[in-house]
Amino acid sequence: MEAVSKSTTWRTVDLLYCSAFATLMMVGANITSFVPFLVAGGVPITLQTFFGVLAGLVLGRVKGAVACTVYMCIGLAGAPVFAKFTGGPAALVSPTFGFIVSFIICAYIAGAIVERYQTKKAYIASGLITMTLIYLLGTNWLYFAYQLWAAAPDGFSYKMAWAWMVPPMPKDFILAIVAGLLAYRLQKVLHILPIK
Repeated sequence: MEAVSKSTTWRTVDLLYCSAFATLMMVGANITSFVPFLVAGGVPITLQTFFGVLAGLVLGRVKGAVACTVYMCIGLAGAPVFAKFTGGPAALVSPTFGFIVSFIICAYIAGAIVERYQTKKAYIASGLITMTLIYLLGTNWLYFAYQLWAAAPDGFSYKMAWAWMVPPMPKDFILAIVAGLLAYRLQKVLHILPIK
């Protein structure tokens, strides 16, 4: 009962953690502004995925998902916090918006896994599982966006959509492992999740 109340009760520090992760996602989204060549097939190679997964691993399912939702809402409200300093309601029809939605879902899943299994292996596995889901959800959204409402490049196909994911994929899966290790270490220090 104590574990449940701790995971669902909000403290001031929890609000600060959520704000911190929303801010980290804003910074991670715009890394291409400092390193502009990190773009593959029109898809920015960002650190959003890393911070999205890390939010769930560190904060747990609810607070991790809230942090990612705050980030999304700030962007949709018009703040230039999405990739390439974009923002506003128009982002909803962007082919890459599915990745932003996937961060919320995957932060929740990542948190749910590590709340139940608090071993180092579980943290790493959770990072890898949720990174895979981010790619599945985001890439399929991108494909259907180009099929249904966005102007697709010449010769666009499902295979091409996945080909665009190849350049950032190794980096993101390595960072998923790093996120798992880092979150496991942070949990030992910060004790954000309830100990089982």
